Amino acid sequence: MKRSLNLAVLGIDHGHIFDMLDEMIKEGCNCNHFWTEGSPLTLNEFNKKYPNIKRVENKSEILKDNKIDMILISSIPKDRATLSIEALKSGKDVMVDKPGCTTLNQLDDLRRTVKETGKIWSVNFSERFHVAAVAKAEELVAEGKIGKVKQTMGTGPHRQGNYERPEWFYERESYGGIITDIGSHQIHQFLVFTNSNEAKINHALVENTTKKQFPGFQDFGEINLTGNSGHGYIRLDWFTPDALPTWGDGRLFILGDKGFIEIRKYTDLAKSDTGNHLYYANNEEVKHIDCSDVKLPYFRNLINDVLDRTESACSQQLTYLTMELAIKAQEIAEKK
Repeated sequence: MKRSLNLAVLGIDHGHIFDMLDEMIKEGCNCNHFWTEGSPLTLNEFNKKYPNIKRVENKSEILKDNKIDMILISSIPKDRATLSIEALKSGKDVMVDKPGCTTLNQLDDLRRTVKETGKIWSVNFSERFHVAAVAKAEELVAEGKIGKVKQTMGTGPHRQGNYERPEWFYERESYGGIITDIGSHQIHQFLVFTNSNEAKINHALVENTTKKQFPGFQDFGEINLTGNSGHGYIRLDWFTPDALPTWGDGRLFILGDKGFIEIRKYTDLAKSDTGNHLYYANNEEVKHIDCSDVKLPYFRNLINDVLDRTESACSQQLTYLTMELAIKAQEIAEKK
């Protein structure tokens, strides 16, 4: 029986911290302390949900604690690289919410720090790691159900909502831009399913048509990529209509030379308010799979990686490449 990991949290500014922490706790991890800057909008919910996780006033209390194995980070995106580097240099492995960084200089610093420390820097690309239907699709592709993957098409729709947003949500330098932020999800899945370890950005675009009062906000983005083993198209937006029962009808289409897969991640429009629906067709069958009971492998694999010093959850190079492509695509889009 392997021992449980001791966790701590640095930064709770984004709500993804709840899913990250919940999944690690389900796997038997312990978390007793957190630190965050100021009073983020998530603070009351965090305190209510985790009354036994105590806030420390100075993050050095966490960084200096040798009993802590891994730090979870979901701060304002522009601060995630600095916090990750501090954690890595203190001898901790890191799971950070996407985007793991917002500039290429930050990424270079992270590469250097990981190399120097030998620690793990894992970016939680939740639209892969938290979606059971994506995990099932990886199994089907590995089994050859649709042959060799030729292309992926990923959508990342989001709802702006009529609820309070933090100021940083509208600040380009704080969140990194729509491609760096949301697009990193879909770029990651493109690399995974096409099995590409390098890629060229053919086209990238960002726009702001609905929030002119916030010039740093971007409500639409698109990317076209060619990898060394497949092609990809990605669409991102903040246009989810109010009637939809979830924050976005996220979908992933995977085209193989012997079939195709469609994943309806969070809803099955006009049929079911539940998510994790997978449809596939090949030369033998057409099938729908309810993936709600499929286990998410990322979290247990990451725990094993921390204990065994392996790379079963996600290779470090794939994490780097995902963020590099996302940031470069963002830069290309903003030069137009």
